[in-house]
Amino acid sequence: MPVTNEAPRLADLLAWLEQQRDKGQVVHDDKQQCWHVLGHPEVREVLADPRTFSSDLSELMPQQEDFDLFGKGNFVRMDPPRHGKLRGLVSQAFTPRVVAELEPRIAEVTNELLDAVAGTTRVELIEALAYPLPVIVIAELLGIPASDRPVFRRWADALFDRADVGPEQSLRDARSQAMAAAGPVMRDMNAYLLEHIRARRQDQGADLTSKLIQAEVDGERLDDEEIIGFVGLLLIAGHITTTATLGSAVLSFHEYPDAAAAVRADPRLLPGAIEEVLRYRTPFPRLPRRATRDVRVGDVDIPAGAIVQPWLAAANRDERVFARPNRFDIHRARNPHLAFGQGIHFCIGAPLARLEARVALGIMLQRYRGISIAPDEPVEERNPWLMVSVHRLPLDLRAG
Repeated sequence: MPVTNEAPRLADLLAWLEQQRDKGQVVHDDKQQCWHVLGHPEVREVLADPRTFSSDLSELMPQQEDFDLFGKGNFVRMDPPRHGKLRGLVSQAFTPRVVAELEPRIAEVTNELLDAVAGTTRVELIEALAYPLPVIVIAELLGIPASDRPVFRRWADALFDRADVGPEQSLRDARSQAMAAAGPVMRDMNAYLLEHIRARRQDQGADLTSKLIQAEVDGERLDDEEIIGFVGLLLIAGHITTTATLGSAVLSFHEYPDAAAAVRADPRLLPGAIEEVLRYRTPFPRLPRRATRDVRVGDVDIPAGAIVQPWLAAANRDERVFARPNRFDIHRARNPHLAFGQGIHFCIGAPLARLEARVALGIMLQRYRGISIAPDEPVEERNPWLMVSVHRLPLDLRAG
């Protein structure tokens, strides 16, 4: 399974994290100018205390109009009480029932995409299924033309494909460089989404964007600029996690064929297998925070104002919580992974990502009696310091 890109691979990141863990579950990094939090209980503690560990990292970023506009509705980077009010508005529109009712459409789109490559034995998974499936679903949900998905992919690639992020770079420098690179993308996103929102305000329907326009909490509604952050967040985050999970599942089943065979024999194991994929190849490896006061985490004192990096990828391989943490084991009796975060910032799109992964993988396993990674074509990974995912995953398929 050749890999062509020269950026760090997941194995490199995991090795680095274990080197840090050898120093303790909470360690200071002079180069990155931050505190790494690696242990599972320690990461849970940080994520569960938003008042002490703020999600607002605006002080790390120079003021830029495009980012400020997107940030008005981006509740991922907000603290209480504003976070609760804005997330409550989204929750009115993005309900568990809305997600559950998408299952037939997810199955339909999956079958349509696989029908489009029927008769071929060599398929590139990301292009054929893992990217278009969640984009079509979330775009339809938002009332955005799914035919524009090449534009959305360009945005996601620009935001998550930097090869120069690594352990030698301070978080402040990394964020400044990321903002400079992402500025034109944010400008395009804002303009595109604002046009869509204004059109929906004039012609409202049953889509999620229209529901966001109508949503109200304590007599307050969102203005168009605030909805940009909501819709943009759901559009990008609403597809990229599923894309990553589908690719990571195929990689994991390739590495552990006995697991794939077990799921084929008993499809009831698939939900647990997906949870193990999320633990084993955690899509977003870290969630930066800022300490608002002097605080003790584990046995380490962290000063107010410090940048704290809870590493989900490390927490999900903490041997104090997970037996044989570096082994992919779909039969874990207990799997309290933190792949979707914890506390008030728990990923709002987690139910949709889980549903899409379960439906798509289930259909693939039914349609193909053999799914293997092509031995003579490269697998292209993203830089795992930003996201654990693959860009390109060529497969050899044998129809059932």
